[in-house]
This record gives sequence, structure tokens and C-alpha cells, in this order.
Amino acid sequence: MTTPKRPHILVTGAAGALAQQVIDQLRDTCDLVAVDFREQVYLGDDIPSYCIDFNKRVFEDLFRRYQFDGVIHLGRIQSSQLTRMRRYNANVLGTQKLLDLSHKYGIKRVVVLSTYHVYGAVAYNPALIDESAPLKAAGLSADLVDSVELENLANIYLWRYPDLNITILRPCNIVGPGVRNTMSTLLASERAPVLAGFSPMMQFIHIDDMADAIVLAYKKPVRGVFNVAPQDWVAYQHALRLCGCKRIPIPSIPPIVPSLILRTLNMRRFPSYLMAFFKYPVVIDGRAFAREFNFKPRRPLQEIFRFYRNNKSPV
Repeated sequence: MTTPKRPHILVTGAAGALAQQVIDQLRDTCDLVAVDFREQVYLGDDIPSYCIDFNKRVFEDLFRRYQFDGVIHLGRIQSSQLTRMRRYNANVLGTQKLLDLSHKYGIKRVVVLSTYHVYGAVAYNPALIDESAPLKAAGLSADLVDSVELENLANIYLWRYPDLNITILRPCNIVGPGVRNTMSTLLASERAPVLAGFSPMMQFIHIDDMADAIVLAYKKPVRGVFNVAPQDWVAYQHALRLCGCKRIPIPSIPPIVPSLILRTLNMRRFPSYLMAFFKYPVVIDGRAFAREFNFKPRRPLQEIFRFYRNNKSPV
């Protein structure tokens, strides 16, 4: 009796905690290859790992060598990392190269990780944002142009090449052990800035639950765009209080004042566009993903906040 062929999957963003969680879930049933734009990471003798610029010719050699069945693209560079031009090259041009190679080499399944930030934070956002809402972020902040263009590219390929079976995921704030984004840094800090007079509703998803969502999405080839978020939310200032953070109110105007104060807190890599997310709620509707993929987060907000309350660090 022949053993079924294990699927060969390329996972990008391998230096990130989320990608490593996904890899741990899949390694027993799939043959994985890990790549990252920033650094090479060791994930065990059974998983080849590479540090490769997607725009370099050597990247195509991986597709020839391993003959991938699927791609899980988690390698989006955050707005607090690298310069704006390097982020654009990695997120937009790199993603285009990845999708071109996926089409060229007959990949049958692609999952692309986006972010809820593409909706933009404005005062007139609806109370619950579904996947049909326009992506306004690019018009509000130049730091989010590459995130919106990455999504637009993935959408173009989703409809132009249906054989790729592309699923685009827009998660809310991903937090938890090992997560290095700005929101996780704030929740883990002893003191955190808040805009005076503002405490918008926010959503948080544990890194374990997000890894579950990605694996579920990969295993069920449903094309489309999906928000990923729990059906509960909490005011930002209340979340900080539950995490044991000392809140530091700062004025929201003029714009230079928050920047000066953040610099005094040594938060030099704080992305300026997040100021709007500390003013206006961006609550996304994750019910479509939950129904389609039978997804239910296992980690409640209380557990998320308890972790940060018990693991405090200076800003």
C-alpha cells in the first residue's frame, strides 16, 4: 500500500512568531520550506530555512527545487519596520513576484495574511465592518500604502487566476507570547500612552488562535477575503487597565505633541498612523470566516490580558 504524498508548502515570514506557530501545526503532516526576507531561522533539521529577497532570481530556484503544492504568505513587513521604500519593495513587489511564481509553477493553494488596518480609522466607520467595506487606509496614511497595495495585488490574482485558490485574511490585533508588533509592546509595557478623551473599541486575537485560523484556511480551499476576529471587543483604555499598564494621557492635537511625548517614552518606532486607531474604533465582523471555516477562538480576552499583566516590561 503506497503512502499518500505529503503536501509541500512554502511558508514566508518564518522569523515571526506567528509563522513558527503555523509551521509547528503543519510539520507532522506536510513537508515545509521556510523563508524570510529579514533573517534565516533554524526550525529543525526537517525544515529547510532560507533568508531570501523575493525579488532576487534565486527565489525562483526554490519553486523549481521543491515543487510546492501551496504557499502560506505571512511575510508582510509591518509599518514599524524598515524604511517606507524597503517595505514597499518587500510587501508589494515581493508579493507580486511570489504570486507570479505561484501561477507559473502551478500552485493550487495560496493563503495571504493582510491586516484590518487596511480599512483605515475614521470617525464615520460603521459600527461593524464587513469584508465589502472600502479600503480607506492608503488615503489616510502613506505608511499604509504598501499594506493596501499588497491586498489589491492579491485580489487581482484571486480573480485573474482562480486556479491559485487564494484566500486573504484580515485579522484584528494579533497579540500573545512572542508577538513583536506595536500593540503587543504596548500591552506588555508598564506604562502606555492614550489619547486624552478617546478610548475606542478594539479587538484582540491570541497568536494561537490566529495560527489555528491560518491552518484551517489553508486546509479548506475557499477563495475570497475574510476578516478574522472574535465576536467580543473592549475599550482600549480598559484593555490597558486589565493588562496592568499605567495609562499616560497625551493630547491629540497638534499632531507634533504626541510624537514628542512618544519619543520621551523611547518609543521611537511607533508608527504614526496608529494615532488614528487610538481615536476611532475599527471593529471588524469575523462571522463570515467563523461560519465558512468552523472557527471559534479558544483564548478569551481574560487569558490574553492575564498574560500581559503577569509579564510586564518597561517601554
